[in-house]
Amino acid sequence: MATVPAGSFDDEDLKRILREGAGSDESIDLDGDILDISFEELGYDSLALLETGGRIEREYGIRLDDDGLSGEHTPRALVELVRGRLASAG
Repeated sequence: MATVPAGSFDDEDLKRILREGAGSDESIDLDGDILDISFEELGYDSLALLETGGRIEREYGIRLDDDGLSGEHTPRALVELVRGRLASAG
């Protein structure tokens, strides 16, 4: 697995992973400004977020505990969580 530099996870990375893992509701434009919209409003349930978290863990070589992941209610919060984990792992 390639080492990913700390802080090199952004909203575009999250959008890609959301599309690959959980798919997307065609009525939601992930290309728009979604950072502060709740995952629930975006159509992603807890199972989709667990899948997203698993993909992030595998791709970026970090650990996201289920409790922490379920507490992240917006894409912005999840991006910040992942960046923090990358920084502490690096």
